[in-house]
Amino acid sequence: MKVSRIAAAGSAAGIAVLALSVPAFAHVSVQPEGTATKGGYAVVDFKVPNERDNASTTKLEVNFPADHPLASVMPQPIPGWKAEVTKAKPAKPLEAHGEQITEVVTKVTWTADGKGVEPGYFQKFPVSIGALPEDTDELVFKAIQTYSNKEVVRWIEVPQEGQEEPDNPAPVLELTAAEGDDHGAAGAKTGTDAGSTAQNTAADGSADSGDSSDTTARVLGIVGIVVGAAGVAYGVLAGRRRDTGASA
Repeated sequence: MKVSRIAAAGSAAGIAVLALSVPAFAHVSVQPEGTATKGGYAVVDFKVPNERDNASTTKLEVNFPADHPLASVMPQPIPGWKAEVTKAKPAKPLEAHGEQITEVVTKVTWTADGKGVEPGYFQKFPVSIGALPEDTDELVFKAIQTYSNKEVVRWIEVPQEGQEEPDNPAPVLELTAAEGDDHGAAGAKTGTDAGSTAQNTAADGSADSGDSSDTTARVLGIVGIVVGAAGVAYGVLAGRRRDTGASA
């Protein structure tokens, strides 16, 4: 009985680890390429997995935060996708580098020209953004994902600290404090310089923390399954040995 309990516990542990690993890459998310420093510029990747077996993702709408508007937003060209940037006048006067800001980006929409994100795949949508606000620790981007069968998934629920993650969480970008001064090295760049630097960073293949998290989750899931299977096999083998000994 003791051996059987150990085997069952190992199997349950493997299933639990796998279950915990799945949500890590199951929804639309946003991660910076490198760091997203307050007052500076950054390239961020909106990562869109396809969660359906019978439809492709053909459209992504990302709404930019109205409470912390961004003046500079430049999508990186993606083969097979058309990007449209929507702008509007800011709700309150904004100033950057001594100049008045008359327009801010409210939304970026990507529409597939071809098959889109097919089942079993994901797509990254890189964007250069800035200047990042200095009076908040995070930015919330509400996203809408549309499938080829006309199904629409709204990733718009804002995660709350101390509460469970909602079913359809909005992508949240964590901001880091600038080093040395209020703006940091990135904050001293102009919008043009920052955009060029950010796109070069994307082309050079900067480290993707989102990929690392997904890889770790998958590895943990596989390890859990292997441990569970080993526990079951051990329990079966031990049972056979015990039966053989009793017969002898």
